[in-house]
Amino acid sequence: MNSRQRVLAALNREPVDRPPVISPTSVATTESMRLTGAAFPDAHYDAVKMAALASAGHDLLGFDCVMPYFGITAEAEALGAAINRGSSDVMPSVAARPFTEPDEFTIPADFLERRPVKTILGAIRLLKQKYGESVAVCGKVIGPWTLSYNLYGTENFLMDLIAEPEKAKEFLRVFKTVSLTFAEAQIEAGADMLTWADHATGDMVSAAAYEEFLLPVHRECAEILRGKTNRVPTILHTCGRALDRMPLFAQTGFDAFHFDSKNDPAEALTAVDGGILLAGCVNNVRVLLNGTAGDVKKQTREIMDAGVPIIAPECAVPCGVKNANLRAIAEAVREGCA
Repeated sequence: MNSRQRVLAALNREPVDRPPVISPTSVATTESMRLTGAAFPDAHYDAVKMAALASAGHDLLGFDCVMPYFGITAEAEALGAAINRGSSDVMPSVAARPFTEPDEFTIPADFLERRPVKTILGAIRLLKQKYGESVAVCGKVIGPWTLSYNLYGTENFLMDLIAEPEKAKEFLRVFKTVSLTFAEAQIEAGADMLTWADHATGDMVSAAAYEEFLLPVHRECAEILRGKTNRVPTILHTCGRALDRMPLFAQTGFDAFHFDSKNDPAEALTAVDGGILLAGCVNNVRVLLNGTAGDVKKQTREIMDAGVPIIAPECAVPCGVKNANLRAIAEAVREGCA
């Protein structure tokens, strides 16, 4: 099987020759920036450079997909948030949030033409032109929960879950249009699969809050995406501890859940009980950043032995990770299936 065939077969629960190695979030490293000539922050705003850096995921690291949206702020910047653009080893971040009430927001008619969004769509088109049917191109959108953090404020939004729950639900209602609009545009641009990043992590909110506020939104959005004639597989991403809400994630209708190494793989498989595929979860800091290639291979084999069907780093990798350590993930999978 080629890389694209392997990824799509796995996400559609079809037989594969080996587990695919994917990057639902960023694997852009400072080393790859140097080798491709495409560095942050320019690679966030130039489609050619973004596509070149994303290509490193396959061409230099041996992953089965490429993913060009490296951060989590493109939508927020396009919608008026002030952004710290970061540097070659620092991701962009939100500096000031533009909204205080849900009724202040309507999605702009030119949203898809605004630079941070247009750049990602352009990079997806370039990657699809380059790889065609050989390598899976992964799109990514930020879901309404994380958009509420970025556009309204994390503390404000979390406080509203208790103090003004209807206001919190309204923010989710209005911001989901952004996620769905961008998702459809990425699919039309050529994305073969789509990450839906929504950080309702156990490190910050309860499973009960997820069930009340976000699960209904996720179900609705997943159903809308499933109903598209150009449907692609979808991957929910949430960082941090999530075992207590994984049974709920299995009810969303997303095809897979990309999970963090804070969750034991065997326990995660038990928690989802086949209701959603799992992708993960090579540790970023202890193993990829500070470990050796041997450490990476050891953990990758453990994840495979637990039965996780799709292998990936746990989240966007630190820019300082050595490419050799990321290559070791794909090497371990190939060696384990030889």
